[in-house]
Amino acid sequence: MKRFCLAPLMAAMLLAASGVEAEAGLFCGMGRFRCCPKEACGPAGDYCQGRVCSSPGYKTVQETVWCTEEYVECCTVYDTCVEKVPVTRSRTVYDTCYRDECYTVCKPRYHTCYRDCCYTVKVPHYQTCYRTVCCTVRKPVYNTCYRDVCYTVCKPVYQTCYRDCCYTVKKPCYQTTYRTVNCTQYKTEYCTTYKDVCYTVCKPVTETKVVCETINEWKTVKEYVPGPVVKRKVPKCPKLCWDPNNCCTTVEDPGCCADECCPSPGHWVCRKVCCPRTVQREVCCTRMVPEVKHCKVPCTTCRVVPVCVQKQIPCTTCTWTCETRHVRVPYTTCTMVRECRTKKVPYTTCTWTCETVSRQVPYTTCHWTCETRVKKVPYTTCTMEQQVCTRRVPYCVPRTVCETCFVTKTHCVPRTVQVKKCRSVPKVVCRQVPCDPPCCDPCVPITCAAPVDPGCAAPCDGCVN
Repeated sequence: MKRFCLAPLMAAMLLAASGVEAEAGLFCGMGRFRCCPKEACGPAGDYCQGRVCSSPGYKTVQETVWCTEEYVECCTVYDTCVEKVPVTRSRTVYDTCYRDECYTVCKPRYHTCYRDCCYTVKVPHYQTCYRTVCCTVRKPVYNTCYRDVCYTVCKPVYQTCYRDCCYTVKKPCYQTTYRTVNCTQYKTEYCTTYKDVCYTVCKPVTETKVVCETINEWKTVKEYVPGPVVKRKVPKCPKLCWDPNNCCTTVEDPGCCADECCPSPGHWVCRKVCCPRTVQREVCCTRMVPEVKHCKVPCTTCRVVPVCVQKQIPCTTCTWTCETRHVRVPYTTCTMVRECRTKKVPYTTCTWTCETVSRQVPYTTCHWTCETRVKKVPYTTCTMEQQVCTRRVPYCVPRTVCETCFVTKTHCVPRTVQVKKCRSVPKVVCRQVPCDPPCCDPCVPITCAAPVDPGCAAPCDGCVN
């Protein structure tokens, strides 16, 4: 579009350079009147015919455009599948058996004996004695005296009087009536039934089966060991060739000797070979066989049964009656009377007297005496006794057991998957390009507009993909 817009601008510049001042044919005649036919430029000519004749021409141009398209392609994808294959293997199992073995041990016997042991100890003897001590003490002497004290007290005098009081009380009157009410009570009934219960008991069954054991036997085998390979020089054989010039057979020199590998003599070697041999033996096996037994088990069921019962419900009604009563209410009056009294008040006097007092003070004396004592000292004697004991010694017995295990194997499984992909496809597109009309002056160069990029447009009817 930019190139189409620049075409009028270029035409105006060319018109200004040539000195033409006419602006009537700027766009239709591309800025020049001389390109128009004489019929169109005449004073009495048709304007529409002149415009058609002076318009630029168009030509069809084919261009190759690359467009993107999607297509579906089938691809092979391999899925990894894992399956477990059962494989039977044989392995050697060792059974532990026991045999009784006697051995002798020396067992110590300990005896505790006692012997007399004399020792000397010092025993203290304590004795308490008394001595007389005199001391002087001051002893207080207390005397109690009394004096008269007069005081006045107020003594209350109480007198009880009575007055009449009237009051009203409400007295309740109760009356009890009974009414019959139907109520439902529930009673529990018990029913005992017996049901058949099956239980399983394991019963031991002893069977004898044949077990295959593998015993290895060693045999001496004599084998021949070939000697090492030695290289040696061997002369080549002469080669016969036909000479066409002389019409005869000639002998060619083979050249140097060739290397040839020759084995050296071997020797015999003796070696031991393990030959396993299968031996069958009978083994007693005890297995537990389940046995189904039946027994009757009591089952107690209970159910609640509704029972209709009539009850007498008491109803108490209360009515109040008013009653006037008289009561004598006591009240107390108090008057205070003064009274003069006398009381004796004690007081204490103290005098000190000296007095001589003697007392017995105890003191303890101690002296030691030696004393011989006897005690029992224990000691232990040990004697060794031989004793025969029996112990169970374990030993292993091999046997071959066949077992089935599962081995995981992986294999690939192909499958076809449709995948969407994109690719570029060339397409030929036709478009109209403006150019100079055939009536233009060939002396004046006119540049046509450059081709416009149409993009990925659909081709026209006359184009070939």
